[in-house]
Amino acid sequence: MASMPNVVDRTENVEIQKFEKVCCILNRFGRRPSGLIPILQAIQHEYQYLPEEVLTYVATSLDVPPARVFGVATFYAHFALEPKGKHVIRVCDGTACHVKQSLPILEALHKTLGTSEKNKTTPDMMFTVETVACLGACGLAPVVVIDEQVHGQVTPQGAVGLINDIRAMEALQKTAVATPAEQPATEESHV
Repeated sequence: MASMPNVVDRTENVEIQKFEKVCCILNRFGRRPSGLIPILQAIQHEYQYLPEEVLTYVATSLDVPPARVFGVATFYAHFALEPKGKHVIRVCDGTACHVKQSLPILEALHKTLGTSEKNKTTPDMMFTVETVACLGACGLAPVVVIDEQVHGQVTPQGAVGLINDIRAMEALQKTAVATPAEQPATEESHV
């Protein structure tokens, strides 16, 4: 009788893989405490956020107090301690964007995605909506940045259109993965 794979073993394998990636990042930066910020940037690039257990592991690996690592991670607005969606949407609410009606854009995004100021990420982890103080593109106000791509003079309807475009692209990608292209027949397959 074949035994069922142990769920605990799979969970342990995922954890081992997580820390292997972190070890590679630590090694890349020489495991020096002076490299803490670039280490955290690389970890966030890998995971889309900074998991608490990884921050503790980094502190131990660098031989620095966990409070120092958590202090850096919470001081800089760039770092996130909660998981983010695949597509990160940043709505500027700086003075120029606010005056040019950025709040209706934010409201339209929240309504379309079912997010809020408290729950910034969709349950399917596809989208995260954030507000930022300034994106430095005041001449294009109001501005929305999606996955590091700047969109200027956005309207609420335009923002919803951008979301619909992303959803359509994701659906196409999912379909392409689900139905791989047919392989050409080889001579051996006709035997």
